[in-house]
Amino acid sequence: MPMTRVAVYPGTFDPITNGHLDIIRRAARLCDRLVIGVSVNAGKGPLLSLADRVRLVKAELKAADSGVPPHVEVVPFDCLLMEFAEQVGAGSIIRGLRAVSDFEYEFQMAGMNARLNPDIETVFLMASDRHQFISSRFVKEIGRFGGDIRHFVSPRVADYLEKELGFGNGKKKKGKVGAAAAPKKARKPK
Repeated sequence: MPMTRVAVYPGTFDPITNGHLDIIRRAARLCDRLVIGVSVNAGKGPLLSLADRVRLVKAELKAADSGVPPHVEVVPFDCLLMEFAEQVGAGSIIRGLRAVSDFEYEFQMAGMNARLNPDIETVFLMASDRHQFISSRFVKEIGRFGGDIRHFVSPRVADYLEKELGFGNGKKKKGKVGAAAAPKKARKPK
């Protein structure tokens, strides 16, 4: 019986973007089972709860227009990535790279992970040219200021963020400029 090739694509997915979906579709072609590991990652201060992020990722994968094959599953985790990969029986970790700036961080992370478990390989997939500039961080920033996020996330994710958080509905919020944007100075104690 041939061995099943299992890969993990980990991330915070706060929120899941079109760039994430592109990597998922492409990574799914490289393995027999792809586990999308949604990390708690409290250090990043996620906007969405873990339950909401898992629900959004699952909804994206199940959508008829997602192009994601059925051998992809979603699992939340709150441990070291290599521990998670071992628990799901993964032989590889999938990481997406958007730019050279991503590579340095990912290269260091791959080296650390290889020290923790040299039997699990890290596989880098370059973001497609349509998605190289997309990041969850930028989607959140654009959305917070009322910008249109529909170019960067699916209609389902955009609808959720607009409904639940008032994000990116195209109605520009007036930001502060100049002196109004500067933080007020703290008064010196007497």
